[in-house]
Amino acid sequence: MAAGGPGEASFDLLAPFFAQDVELHQADALPYGGTWRGHDGLARFFLRMGEVWESFDMVEQEFLATSETAVVLTQVRARARATGRALGFPILQTITVKDGRITEVRPFYWDTRAIADACAAPAPAPSD
Repeated sequence: MAAGGPGEASFDLLAPFFAQDVELHQADALPYGGTWRGHDGLARFFLRMGEVWESFDMVEQEFLATSETAVVLTQVRARARATGRALGFPILQTITVKDGRITEVRPFYWDTRAIADACAAPAPAPSD
């Protein structure tokens, strides 16, 4: 998002940090929910994130455990494109690293409904 929004930034800068068979598991209730696999999947995920969020800033990160699987508590400040709504929320993530590359990411959200609601475009008013 900081690199210009959907379709403007290349995944190439991030690719070296991720294993070829990386898996990202997002909560299904989110507008970018599901499992995203491989570099192509992550590139599509980041494109989708750029479509959903105008900004998505990880303002504070606390590493609670660091080993092959890290546990990171992240405070996010974001603004949804469809609604313009700003919100802050925490994400707790497990990030698995093998041979110096991320192989799996599992973010856990406290309130997926609040995030999904903030991102949902208002329904059109009925016409008479």
